[in-house]
Amino acid sequence: MTQIPTPTSPSPTSSSPTPSSPTSSTSVAPNQDVQALEDLRRAYSAIRSELSKAIVGQNAVIEELLIAILTGSHALLVGVPGLAKTLLISSIAQTLDMSFKRIQFTPDLMPTDITGTEVIHQDQASGERSFKFLKGPIFANVVLADEINRTPPKTQASLLEAMQERRVTVGGNEHVLPHPFFVLATQNPVEQEGTYPLPEAQLDRFLFMIQVDYPTAAEELQIMRAATGGGLGKPDKVLGAAQIIALQQLIRRVPVADHVLQYAQRIVSATRVKTPDALEVCTQFLTWGAGPRASLGLILAGKARAALSGRSFVSHDDVAAVAPSVLRHRIICSFNAASQGITTDEVIKRILGQIRKDQQFGDASPARGA
Repeated sequence: MTQIPTPTSPSPTSSSPTPSSPTSSTSVAPNQDVQALEDLRRAYSAIRSELSKAIVGQNAVIEELLIAILTGSHALLVGVPGLAKTLLISSIAQTLDMSFKRIQFTPDLMPTDITGTEVIHQDQASGERSFKFLKGPIFANVVLADEINRTPPKTQASLLEAMQERRVTVGGNEHVLPHPFFVLATQNPVEQEGTYPLPEAQLDRFLFMIQVDYPTAAEELQIMRAATGGGLGKPDKVLGAAQIIALQQLIRRVPVADHVLQYAQRIVSATRVKTPDALEVCTQFLTWGAGPRASLGLILAGKARAALSGRSFVSHDDVAAVAPSVLRHRIICSFNAASQGITTDEVIKRILGQIRKDQQFGDASPARGA
């Protein structure tokens, strides 16, 4: 198991950091941070090695899922059935030695099926009756919300408080969720009959919308040999929950240069069609742009991406690499775009192509913390 310094006094009931929460204060000396980043790079390599026992390929998806976890955020995976989304999420929970629960979302699922409910409990000795709270499956470190768009809005909304405040309220009583806590949801983009698309306000709670694509021909052959032969292996744990909490604090101390901050802000402001900063491609193909959570998400995810590489600063390339998954669910294409077959990913690609980081914002280098 990889050794990562743990926090001096972790609190199991404190809320994990989100893109909208303030930067954590520095409690470790810079030289210790540098060593911790190198340890994280080695741990990342070990995690990928362990996941390869059960998962073939999907390296980009694995990286983005780990970025979401290291930033204390949530992620939404979109892909057709059979791409091992569920197996990937459960395998990551195994490598990080965290509790895992799967919730299969269906049209008849009720909010209490997720959060838990109060029942009448009778004491065997005294015969007195009282209400007792029975925890639902949301009380886990990693919660897989499988096919989240198949349940009605009332049940979808039951996740909002848990995702933002890391607690649930039942019968007027607040119940704190385990720390750390992550919601990793999946959606099937093919079947739309009988589904309930998530509203934009709820989509905005997810740091990433991750596209899970088909495996390559070589990867599919490897899957066929392993799945129909001796079978895939079981990953071993690499990190623990306390170490994840320490790494989340470390990520927020990774410094960001002003020109990288400006680059991220320019990308987001370019999508806001009713402002002077909007690019022509956005005014032509978008009806709504991204909000401040996108700016925060770009920087925080960029920090985590740099840290996974063992670097102690964020580059423009880190921001550009995470931009599609941060923005694709936060911008809305117009009818004009749909009629021409223009997707949000295509718009994002054009935005990144027009905002030239090398000309307008200088080159990436270490700078003051953000």
